Amino acid sequence: MKRSAKTLVKNSVRSLPAVALSLIIGLGTSTGVSADEADARRLLKAMSDYLAAQKALSFEYDASLEVITKDEQKLALVSSGAVTLSRPDMIRSTRSGGFADVEMSFDGKTLTVLGKNLNIYAQQAIPGSVDHLVDELRDKHNRPLPAADLLSSNAYDALMLDVVDVKDLGSGVIGGVERDFLAFRAKEVDWQIWIAQGDRPYPCRYTITTKHLTSGPQYTIQIRNWKTGDEVAATEFSFKNPTNAKNVDLKNLEGTDELPEHFVIGESK
Repeated sequence: MKRSAKTLVKNSVRSLPAVALSLIIGLGTSTGVSADEADARRLLKAMSDYLAAQKALSFEYDASLEVITKDEQKLALVSSGAVTLSRPDMIRSTRSGGFADVEMSFDGKTLTVLGKNLNIYAQQAIPGSVDHLVDELRDKHNRPLPAADLLSSNAYDALMLDVVDVKDLGSGVIGGVERDFLAFRAKEVDWQIWIAQGDRPYPCRYTITTKHLTSGPQYTIQIRNWKTGDEVAATEFSFKNPTNAKNVDLKNLEGTDELPEHFVIGESK
């Protein structure tokens, strides 16, 4: 592996108590051996430029959304899906979990969200680019796309907003392949990203940790089957409704969120 500075620490981890391990990690960070901010920024910018240059891309993903109950039990809601993007203004994504099976499509003019398990759908006119759609879904409809910041035409600026600390943590292994490992701290969240090495520096794993809750719940998305250009299968971005799904208002499209209905915020179930 090209970054062997952590090899000794990795080999010693299992034999060390938690306090000693914490001390080693703290000392390693403070010496600057693996915390090269300039290198981390360069790697993230290279990823952003690579993503922006792709006119067509697709990937599959596995995601985990952690929630904290009133009695401080941490639960992970897991799902899988796929995303196909055609710049500047078409995208299709799916998300299948234990509580919902959702398909979202956007053809540059109209957003369609289909609850496949409920056979209902909603549509909303949101003409414009995928960047505009991402902002509308997040800010107005509380329906963020999977890895939305990574899909931006300028992922670097979107990711670096309010960042106050940057670290290059060397490398990690995902799917048996070495990846560059970076960590960032912002005002409200900490986040980490693992990036493929070489001439296709795509994001392999992205984790966001909430800082204002003591249990530190995380959202993690791990990407696989990355494709670009001619590798991307032909995709229909307009909604056809082959199952005669019932049309409802977007605000009434219940049962399609990542958080299921029986997880009620502020109450125990």
